[in-house]
Formats: sequence, structure tokens, C-alpha cells
Amino acid sequence: MKKLCLCAVALSLCGGPVWTQSTAELVNDGRNPDNVTTQSMGLHRRNYSPLAQINKSTVRRLVPVWSTSLMNDLGELSAPTVYDGVLYAINGKWTFAIEVATGKQLWRTPVELEPEIVKAGVLDASDAVPPRFAITRGAATIYDGKLFRVTVDNHIVALDMKTGRQVWNQRFADWREGYYATSAPIVANGVVISGMAGSESTTRGFLDGRDPETGRQLWRRYTIPAPGEPGSETWPKNSDAWMYGGGSTWRSGAYDPELDLVYWGVANAAPYDPRPRGELDSLYTSSVIAIRPRTGEIACFFQYTPNDVYDVDGNDEQVLADLQVGGRMRKVMIQANKNGFLYVLDRTNCGFIAAHPFVRVNWATQVAANGRPVLTELYKRFLAGEEVEIWPQRGNNAVPIAFNPNTGLVYTSSWNLPRVQRLAPAQARIIGGDATGVIGSTPVIEPGDVLGHLVAIDPLTGGKKWEIPLTDLPSSAGMLVTGGGLVFTGQLSGELVALDEQTGKTLWQFKTSSSINSTPITYTYKGRQYVTIASGLGGGVARSFAASRVPTGGSLWTFALMTE
Repeated sequence: MKKLCLCAVALSLCGGPVWTQSTAELVNDGRNPDNVTTQSMGLHRRNYSPLAQINKSTVRRLVPVWSTSLMNDLGELSAPTVYDGVLYAINGKWTFAIEVATGKQLWRTPVELEPEIVKAGVLDASDAVPPRFAITRGAATIYDGKLFRVTVDNHIVALDMKTGRQVWNQRFADWREGYYATSAPIVANGVVISGMAGSESTTRGFLDGRDPETGRQLWRRYTIPAPGEPGSETWPKNSDAWMYGGGSTWRSGAYDPELDLVYWGVANAAPYDPRPRGELDSLYTSSVIAIRPRTGEIACFFQYTPNDVYDVDGNDEQVLADLQVGGRMRKVMIQANKNGFLYVLDRTNCGFIAAHPFVRVNWATQVAANGRPVLTELYKRFLAGEEVEIWPQRGNNAVPIAFNPNTGLVYTSSWNLPRVQRLAPAQARIIGGDATGVIGSTPVIEPGDVLGHLVAIDPLTGGKKWEIPLTDLPSSAGMLVTGGGLVFTGQLSGELVALDEQTGKTLWQFKTSSSINSTPITYTYKGRQYVTIASGLGGGVARSFAASRVPTGGSLWTFALMTE
């Protein structure tokens, strides 16, 4: 078991802000521009800010005001949160509290892993596809004076926001059974909800709900139904396939307080080889489930990719918006799915509204009116044992999109690369071992190839307002759109860039010390607008492209306008 962390490295605890956050502050994130209390600038996951001090006219004066080390070579995939002048940052090795105005460290607390997982040697950040990643996604989750986060060895931890000292620590799975954790918890209706990772290692996915005061588990919602439960008819009878069926929950959820529903994406079925699963739909894999935060009850669901054999998942965060559809306002959720389609669903009942490709797609011709993809011959060729080239390899690389409620447009990156795979010979199941059932090959890439795009797209029609090609390196950074007419994102080569929201033209850029794989945020402090981004190469896919071109090393960069 993990040792208790009894103290933080505290450099300054004097004076201070109010350290308590309420449910109302989380739900209304963005109304007070001084605070960014949740991932993606709000539980609606829009990555939108109305702030306009930094705009198309002034962005040329944007300069770094401070930068600080995050003491980590494993990768920076998380965005920070901000409350009352203090910025909170997490990675696979540390949790930080940092003064917004100066970059001064207030405290830092190390991640303490179970000694056995370190000795076992399953934590390897140098390989392109290591068995476990000691990285964190999402953001530092803050609520009621506590910061909640997960660690790769399946612990969820609460720290005191004022001191960094541990309040409680709960272990929720055994890494020896193939489970690990990288995603950020959320707080919805007073419940801390967290997920897990490991669909490729013989696991059964789940979400947990916990008491934020004590960490006591309130409920567990498995994403693979047991025999006799709703959805079990999509798994083969008289089989234990459901016990190892994947469906991990390795990204974070969105929350609608009016409907009191949390929307959480679920990963691929395991194995990718559909034969052990009877070639059935395999609910609730590659789906979104809408759950009641107090009980974990599933209110509705939508399956993006039934019988997922290409690892296209359904994990990307759902963006909650209100859109005019057919002449009336609808409560919708939007997802840029890894399968290459941009979906719009009714979030009151998970009903299908629209889906359009935002990147090249060859495994399906379209998504039909019933929400099911219309498959091409690729599936039969794959099942017959042929090596197939599936487009896309991924719609985007597991990063947040942005949505501007004023324009109705979505801003995302896309990947112009195929997945190449064939069925693997049958092998005995090993708990915690590889459970894909396929053999993959690396696609050939030539210098100058367009490997992806930055895209502005109408989610209802699929019409693209602009599309900017990315040569040699695709994007692994999230998007932020602002009231200043700007879209901020990052590049694997290390640049933070500001694009013209209307045209996609680059108006400003600054090269940080490593690759950017995180999502920028913006906020104000004493009337001045800031933009903050974490820099640090990490994650297997990003490393496979940029490890030889960009140094590692985590850092946090904060920018503001230089006085004229």
C-alpha cells in the first residue's frame, strides 16, 4: 500500500486567500474571470472565455511574464486551475500551488507511488507504447478547500489546498490486474467522480463516486454490464468476455446541473478482435453514458462505435451547448470522436442529432439516421485476416476541443494518418497483459507530409470555416477560444500559437522549452488578463513523433500584454 504523505514542501503559507470552493462556483466557472475552477474552463467543457483584453489587435504585445519548472520529464498533459490568485498544477510526479502574479511556488507535494509498482518496472515513459504512463490528464480538481487527483498506481488523493498536506488517500484498483489511472476527477452535486485506464490490459471499466470529505466510496458503476443487467445482451452468452471487456474511463466527464447528469465517455472494447466478443455491440464500450452523480445510475447512453475493432473509443469529453436545431433550441452535447466523426447528441435523452466527418474516414461511409455507422468492406477484410489501413488512426490525439457559443463553431485538431492492423494469433489470456488481439504496423511518413489540420467546423452541418494543414508534426494540444477573436493552441515543436478565429491565420507564437501537449487557459488577476500553458513532451503517441526533435522537461508559462 502507498505510504501516507505527511508533509508538503512549503515555501510560503503566509497571508492568504479564501480556500473554499462551492458547487455554485464550479457550476458557474467563467462568470468570475479571476478563477478557473474546473478543467476546460467549465463543467460544460467548452474551453471558451469571453475575455477580450488580449485580442486580434493586442496579441502582438503578448509576452511571457514568468515561467517555472514542474520538475518532471514524463510529460505535461494537464491544464492548471486557478482560484483566488493561486494556480494549481499537477503531473505524474508532483502537485504544485503557485502564485499567479509572480510564479512563486507556495507549496509542492510529491506523488508517492506504491514501492511494488516501481520495483516491477512497468512504469516506462521512454518507450513509444509503454505498459503504464505516469502522466496526468485533465486538470487539478478543486472543491471545498481540497485538491483531488489520481496517481498512476490507482490511488485517488485529496490534498489541503492551503498547505498541500494529504487529507485522505483511497486505493481503488490493483495495478497488477492491468488497471492504472491518468484522468482528472470531477465534482458534481457534491460527489467526487473518477475513472480508470487499462482497456488494453484485460480490465473491466468503471467509474467511482466518493464523499469529498472522507474519500468513502458511495457507488461504483461498471461500464460493462454483468449477465442479466441491461446491455448484457450485447455480450456473448455463457462467456466470461464481459469480465475483461475493456471500457475504461480514462478521460473526464462533463456535468449539466439543471439535468443533474454527468456525461462520461467510455473506451474501446477488449480485445479489438471481435470474435471473443461474438462480434456483438459490446455495450457500453465506445459510448457516452449519462449518469446520476449521487447514485451512479445510468439515465441514458449513446454508442458511437458498436463492436469497436479499431480502438476508436468514446472517451473524448462531451461539450455541452444549446443549439438551434430544426427551428428550436436543443440541449446538446458535442464530441469530436476518435473514429473521425463529429457528433451532436441530445443531452436530455442521449438521442442522435447529427454526425459529420472532420477528417478522412474509410471504415464507414456515414452515420445513419439511427446513429449507427454504415460500415465499408474494411471490416470484413479485417475479419478475414487481411492487414487493413484504417482512416483515421485517430480523429485527434485525445485532447480537448473548443466551442464558441457566439459563433456555434467547434475548433479542433485532426490527424491525417491511418491505423494499420491485422488479427493476431489467438493466445491465452493473461490478467494485466496485452488484450488487443491485433498486430499493428507503423504507417510510412515522408518529409513534408501533411499529418493533420487545425479546423473550425459547424457541428450541425459539418461545414468547415477553415482548415490549416500541419506538416511533419501533427497536433497533440487542446484548443481555447476567447472573446478576443483568438484561438490558442500548441504545437509538438513547442510553440504556443494564437490564431485568428475567423481565418485560422497565425497572429502570434512563442516557442516554449519543450513540446506542448496540454490545453491553454485564460483568466484575470487584478484586472490583467493572463494566458497559461504547460509545456513538456509526454504521452506515447506524441513522443513517437517528437522525441528526437524536442527536449523533455516540464514547465509552466504565463503570458500577459506588455505595456505600450
